[in-house]
Amino acid sequence: MNAIVSKTHAAATRLPVLVIDDHPIVLQGCRRVLEDAGVETVAEATTVVGGYRIFHRLRPPVVICDLTFQGSGLAGLGLIRRMRAVAPATRILVFSMHNDPVIVSRALEAGALGYVLKDHASAELFDAFEKVRVGEVYLDRRLATEVAMLRTDARRTPETQLTPRERQILACLAQGRSYGAIAADLSVSYKTVTNACSQMRQKLGVRTLAELIHVAVTQAQRQG
Repeated sequence: MNAIVSKTHAAATRLPVLVIDDHPIVLQGCRRVLEDAGVETVAEATTVVGGYRIFHRLRPPVVICDLTFQGSGLAGLGLIRRMRAVAPATRILVFSMHNDPVIVSRALEAGALGYVLKDHASAELFDAFEKVRVGEVYLDRRLATEVAMLRTDARRTPETQLTPRERQILACLAQGRSYGAIAADLSVSYKTVTNACSQMRQKLGVRTLAELIHVAVTQAQRQG
């Protein structure tokens, strides 16, 4: 069900705010928070399609959106991209149960400006909304730290960490070749290969040859 609920507040904000979530209790809670924040008109949608239609019609300056919808998986990510493509100035706050930093990072990359977990107190949703609606980023300290660490790790890839020779050796490891075979193929000494593998383990933060081979195979799959 999609509906528009109008409320009056002493310091009312007349521009509508759209909430997209398929849980009635969540919608009710969001409405109370928005009323406390002085929002006069709250537009609600319980589906991705309904949410996009209302968004396209109202063009609200702020949207609060879940990521997961029944039967649609993480359809909220695509919805965020579509809304930002239509109206790049839209400020989107994700209100989700997912605390995985990978999902949080994907939401931010899709165009969300803030991210709040549903198991947190309503006061945090209020604070997040207040920041997002004036164009500020909102993440709690733990999520911000985990996302920053994730992005740092993402930059630690063979392309950015390794020399051309090390990348050659890594590619050979991905093919299951032994040190001796790699040395013969690349016309280098056995010691050169072992030293290179030791250097790669340090650069990539892995401790064993097995972990290094796992990195090599993963990298080969990405390129393939």
